[in-house]
Amino acid sequence: MKADPEAQRRLLDLQALDTALGQLAHKRRTLPENAELERLGKEVQTLADERASAQVAVDDLDRDIDRIERDVEQVRTRADRNRDRLKAGTGPAKQLEALQHELETLGRRQRELEDVELELMEKKEEAEAVLAEVDGRLTAARTEQGEVERRREDLLTGIARDEEFRRSGRAPLVADLPADLVKLYEQIRENTGMGAALLRAGRCEGCRLELSGMEKSRVRAADKDEVVRCDECRRILVRTAESGL
Repeated sequence: MKADPEAQRRLLDLQALDTALGQLAHKRRTLPENAELERLGKEVQTLADERASAQVAVDDLDRDIDRIERDVEQVRTRADRNRDRLKAGTGPAKQLEALQHELETLGRRQRELEDVELELMEKKEEAEAVLAEVDGRLTAARTEQGEVERRREDLLTGIARDEEFRRSGRAPLVADLPADLVKLYEQIRENTGMGAALLRAGRCEGCRLELSGMEKSRVRAADKDEVVRCDECRRILVRTAESGL
């Protein structure tokens, strides 16, 4: 393939733009904020699960306390009814004696239920403290997550702006180069990541290897408009006054 030496030289400008675009894409993929957000996402999910469990514990205790309170109320109501009947003093003595015995039993039952209720209320206070502590950690993690997301968005906006700037310069450059030269360059770049490299002081800047004596002779003998390639990495070798030929 033949191409004007100046067109070949401009491949280096194209390669510089593509290298910069590749670096920007790598920067986007490897932003520290990406890993930080992944970590925070897992932390937030773990804390959300922990909070859900803590809330269930509080809700279960609330239900138990409500049940005990209903039982206490039923015992109180029955005891009040028995006391009223005893005060009235109506009925056989044996029946009144039974009411007195039941009243004592109800009193013991009420005290037992109130003790259980007190214990449950103490457990609820502990469960609510655990819930509040988890809530605090979850809120802090979500706040940090939001801050990191905003920081990443700012960085991604900057990267997108830089990419747009370079792409805007790439399009007219590609349009101004010979189509067959660009096609070859793109094919090589797709396979190796770099389509063209400067030949500097007898060394390929693509693979960083020095050309052998035979290869130098081959390149030196090639016409200026001949598109030559490195024997090692197969990239297009761009010859300039720095090539050392």
